[in-house]
Amino acid sequence: MEFSSHSRVWVYQSDRKLTDAETLQIQVLLDNFTTGWAAHNNQLKAKAEIKYNRFLILFVDESQAGASGCSIDKSVNFMKQLEQQFGINLFDRFNLAYRSGEEILSVPRNQFEELLKQGKITSDTIVFNNLAQTLADLQTKWEVPFKDSWHKQLFGDLVVA
Repeated sequence: MEFSSHSRVWVYQSDRKLTDAETLQIQVLLDNFTTGWAAHNNQLKAKAEIKYNRFLILFVDESQAGASGCSIDKSVNFMKQLEQQFGINLFDRFNLAYRSGEEILSVPRNQFEELLKQGKITSDTIVFNNLAQTLADLQTKWEVPFKDSWHKQLFGDLVVA
């Protein structure tokens, strides 16, 4: 199924890496959800992916039917059910993800600040912009160096030169 670059996306970051078994289970649940996801009785052209065993991403191509407030609420409630079922947190916006070598780590904001001060996160460290709103954003602005992210605006003065 092809999706327009203007398709809406919602990125949910788990507070921990999911096991391979959890990822498979969650993907089945996501597929079932997106297959039946509708707005005002119109089936949404939707899909979901799990990236790096950590990020749950919903996609809706609104060229056929747009996501409504009620349909978005349904997706949020579904994500909250996943949180309960798998013992994860998908709504902690102060849990920040970054690459450390080949590994993706996430830490609370205060720990992220400490890692910056210690030089363990640098201006070139890849961070994840979970605020991406479209597929185009996801493809070009999701995994970016710290220096090119919104993180710089908030934490830029903590970067060790």
